[in-house]
Amino acid sequence: MASAAAAAAPSKPEVLALFRSLLRTARAFCDYNVREYAKRRAADGFRRNRGLADPSAISAAFSDGKGQLEVARRQAVVYSLYAPEVKSVMELQR
Repeated sequence: MASAAAAAAPSKPEVLALFRSLLRTARAFCDYNVREYAKRRAADGFRRNRGLADPSAISAAFSDGKGQLEVARRQAVVYSLYAPEVKSVMELQR
């Protein structure tokens, strides 16, 4: 019974909430390059898994995404402790 609950695919709102959380966490990075990489990686991961049809594969990808979210949250905290004093050239206003 526990394996049936674990294999149940997440709903569309749950998947979208995970995507939004990954993008929100990406915005927390102080460094421009890391922030853009995190956004790009989230979008690429969801694009790559868009065609999944097997519920167990969808559940595995969802749980992997949740794990990546936790890693990103921890890394955002670490990066904030060592934030650069000057902004990247890409962030300077003209």
